[in-house]
Amino acid sequence: MHKIVLTTLATLGAAGIFGLSTSTTTASAATSKVNSYISSKNITPAKITKSIWNGFPKYKYRHGKGKPEGVVVHETANPSSTIYNEIAYMKNNYQNAFVHSFVDGSRIINIANTDYLAWGVGSPGNSRFVQFEQVEVHSKSAFAHEVANAAWYTAYLLKEYNLKPNDAAYDGKGTVWSHGSVASHLGGSTHTDPVGYYSATGKKYFGQGYTMAMFYQMVKKYYNGFSTSHTKLVNATYTSVNKQAKLSSKYKSYYLYNHVKGSNKNATKQSWSKISPKVGKTYYIDMTAKKSTGSMWYRIRPSKNSTKRYWVYSGNLTSIKDVATTTATATSASVESSSASSSSTSADSSSVTSSSGSN
Repeated sequence: MHKIVLTTLATLGAAGIFGLSTSTTTASAATSKVNSYISSKNITPAKITKSIWNGFPKYKYRHGKGKPEGVVVHETANPSSTIYNEIAYMKNNYQNAFVHSFVDGSRIINIANTDYLAWGVGSPGNSRFVQFEQVEVHSKSAFAHEVANAAWYTAYLLKEYNLKPNDAAYDGKGTVWSHGSVASHLGGSTHTDPVGYYSATGKKYFGQGYTMAMFYQMVKKYYNGFSTSHTKLVNATYTSVNKQAKLSSKYKSYYLYNHVKGSNKNATKQSWSKISPKVGKTYYIDMTAKKSTGSMWYRIRPSKNSTKRYWVYSGNLTSIKDVATTTATATSASVESSSASSSSTSADSSSVTSSSGSN
C-alpha cells in the first residue's frame, strides 16, 4: 500500500510522497554499527542502471535545466513491495508523484532524467532537488547494502552537479536532505521518511537505530573518495582572438589554470608566479571561452611572443581591447587543442578546458 499525500502546488508542483513517523536515536554518527559493517565487509555499491522513461514531464529546476541544488532521500513505506513494483506503480501514477531513481540492496535504477525536476516533496522542494526512493529490505546484509548504495548514489549526484556535501537537517540550507528535513524547513508535505525506516531497521538488524546523521557520514566518505572524473563538465565555446588586457587588482581572489575550469577534467590551479603577476600589467589574449553557464574565460600570455599560455576567469582582467582583427569562432575543444599544438610544445603553452565547478 502506497502512502501518498497530495499537496496543492503553486508552480510545477505535485505530491509529497511516501513517509513514516519519526523515531529518534541518541547514537552518534561516528559510532554507527551499520557504517562499520559496510566498511568491514568492503561492500561495493551497485552500478547505476539507466532506464529512463520518456513519459515523465520535463520541467526545469528553478535555476534552469541541469541545475539542482541538492538531493532528497526518500523511503517507500511499503514493506511488501519490490523495486520493480515501485517503478511500475510510479509510471502509472506519475501525475500525482514521481522521483528520479529507486534504490534497494542490489540495484540503483534511474528512471527519470535528473537534469529536470521530479514531483516528490511538494513545493518549493520539487524545483530544487534530485530525488530518489529506497525500497524496504528485510535482512542485515540487504539493509547495509542499501545504505551503501543510497549513500554512494547521493555522493555521485553531488559530484555530477558540482555540489558539495552539506547536511540540511540543522538549518535547512544544505545539499543532503531527508524528506523529513524538506517538510520541516521548506514545507510541501508532513512526511518524515526515511527516519522511521532507518531507525526501526537499524535496531532490528544491528541493535542500533540508524540516523540521517550516520547516513551523511557515509555520503561524505564516498564523496571524498571520488576523483574529479566524476564531476559533470560544462560545455564552452572557443573563439580565437587577438586582444590585450590589464591584470585586475582582484586577481588574488581567483586562480590561474592550465585549462578552462569546469570544462576539462584535467584542469588544475597554477601558480601566479608563472606569469609574473603585477596589477595593471598588460597581458595578451589569443583565445576566449564562453561556458554554457555564461561565464567568460581568457587564455593569456605574459608577453606578446611568449609560448606560455594560461586560462583566467574574466574577473582577473580589466581594459580588454582588440589588438588586431578577431579570427574564427569554434564550438569544441578541438580548436583550442589544435591551436595549442601548432604554437608550442610545452605543457604551459597548451590550451584546453577544465575541472570542477564554475565561476
